[in-house]
Amino acid sequence: MNEKRKSRVGRQLQSRMFAALFFTAAVFGALALLAWRTGTSRVWQGWEPNYELLRWIKDNFLLVGVCGLLTVWLGVAWWFVRRALRCADELLQATRQLATPGEEPIRLSADLQPAEDELNLLREQALRAAYVAREAEQRKNDLIVYLAHDLKTPLTSVVGYLTLLRDEPHLSPEMRARYTGVALDKALRLEDLINEFFEITRFNLSTIELEKERVDVSRMLEQMMWEFKPLMADKRLTWQARLPKGVMLACDANKMERVFDNLIRNAISYSEPDSPLLLTLESENGRVTIRLENRGRTIPPESLARLFERFYRADSARATRSGGAGLGLAIAKEIVARHGGSITAESFDDRVIFTVRLPAS
Repeated sequence: MNEKRKSRVGRQLQSRMFAALFFTAAVFGALALLAWRTGTSRVWQGWEPNYELLRWIKDNFLLVGVCGLLTVWLGVAWWFVRRALRCADELLQATRQLATPGEEPIRLSADLQPAEDELNLLREQALRAAYVAREAEQRKNDLIVYLAHDLKTPLTSVVGYLTLLRDEPHLSPEMRARYTGVALDKALRLEDLINEFFEITRFNLSTIELEKERVDVSRMLEQMMWEFKPLMADKRLTWQARLPKGVMLACDANKMERVFDNLIRNAISYSEPDSPLLLTLESENGRVTIRLENRGRTIPPESLARLFERFYRADSARATRSGGAGLGLAIAKEIVARHGGSITAESFDDRVIFTVRLPAS
């Protein structure tokens, strides 16, 4: 519980204790006054049974009053101590329940209602955190299983074609070149899959540190557009860019290139053939905005909300075949956040749009 909640519970117990003590003192005083008036309202005779007792009380009235009041106070204090102990027992039981949170909510007495609300809030947070952790771990384990299984296919192909090249020395140059090319493609695929394992390790064990400098982001994007043209050729994709010249950005150039690299690769992987990639750059009011749009299947809202989670892949089958580990967008989001910016995604009408917003300095 936070300090505000704890002080609230303590103040309630203290105020109730003082109110009870004041009330009992007032009642005791009223009873003592009533007894005094009753005792003095008539003349008691020496032969009456209460005479000696009343006479002794009269002679020691202050002592009797103090002792009576002290006895009452001690009784009230003991009652509150026992009540506090019961509350402590309730809280102890509640913390045990909180240590292994379940679906059943925590129930406490009315005096501990603020504590009950806070403990149930912590219970719900713990349940959500445990669920997210289990889901992330399961996605990671599934991914490793997928990648480990996929390692067998290219490795088998590499071994098979190299064996053919070794055992068939009289192959024609054309067949030898073909087998060599296939073996090389499979070896490169194998390298990509192995790099995914290293990517997982780096993402889990390292922190992202920035080395900022002034960068011409317009030139950076133009260069990356040129570098991706060979990869786009397989799907006959084209660029449509609106990049004003000389837009400067204070950033870690290597890290920011990684962000744009992940976004562009993602757009190419999920674009429809013979479609354009639209890249725009804007600089206004001290902020730089980069948008990348591609034509592709509309991403459902439930998947769109989770695109930036670690190890999440909106299309598991396609991502596995292309070597995606579901880390690219998560790492991109982390890098952009470290720069004080934001990255969002939206999808509608068979279009997917990623928007990166960054402070210019």
